Amino acid sequence: MSEIIILFLGAVSAGLLGSLTGLGGGVIIIPLLTLGYGVPMHYAIGASLISVIGTSSGAAVAFVKEGFTNMRIGMFLEIATTAGAIVGALVSGMLNPNTIGIIFASILLLTVILNLKGKPDHQEPLIKGSLEEKLKLYGTFPDKGGVIKKYSARNTVPGFLMMMFAGAMSGLLGIGSGALKVLAMDNMMKLPFKVSTTTSNFMIGVTAVAGALIYFQRGEIIPVIVAPVLIGVVVGSFIGSKTLMVSKTKKLKTFFAIVITILSIYMMYNGINQSFR
Repeated sequence: MSEIIILFLGAVSAGLLGSLTGLGGGVIIIPLLTLGYGVPMHYAIGASLISVIGTSSGAAVAFVKEGFTNMRIGMFLEIATTAGAIVGALVSGMLNPNTIGIIFASILLLTVILNLKGKPDHQEPLIKGSLEEKLKLYGTFPDKGGVIKKYSARNTVPGFLMMMFAGAMSGLLGIGSGALKVLAMDNMMKLPFKVSTTTSNFMIGVTAVAGALIYFQRGEIIPVIVAPVLIGVVVGSFIGSKTLMVSKTKKLKTFFAIVITILSIYMMYNGINQSFR
């Protein structure tokens, strides 16, 4: 019982820090379970995917109501992320846990770098006769003062392929891959920042479900691990969303990036070291 309580408190911390920094709880849950509790990598990934589903669902509803999330773009790109998540989850079953740990650490470092970079804010006009017009990948969003702004996607094919990679990393590593999704929508598809981040959040849960089903079928989702992690991360995320308005997130992100970087290097070293034993 004491171990479950400690795991719950650890998950609350993961959800809180993940919410405040924008990195998501999954990037903390996996190191917490594997390094802190000695949980096998595949079981840790299964628990993390379930926590990702829980944390993304509540926020997604709020963002849709506010008019920022583009449902059509999200549903279209979900084809890529879901396919990628299924492939990633299947490949995960074939890989050595140490190899997954090394890949996880590498993607974690990339996520930290992307999270610290300044985010571009695009607002591209619709081009007549373009692929984006044919697929209706455009929309509007409310800006300050109630002004409604129009936008359109760009570079749909590269963005779609990047989404497949993001989905594969989600299924393989048990993380939301939100940073990779935002990278695809911000840098490649030139969507407004608020639209890309909220649409990404909407997509994360669906992507995680696709991967989680594979882990469930393999018996790698253990209720005694998943339950305290899911509840803890949801509680932590809720506290984080309330704290976000009064906290100095820039300094927190920098501090947290240093911690995650050290943790990533340790996980990478540990994985390489174990592989050569």
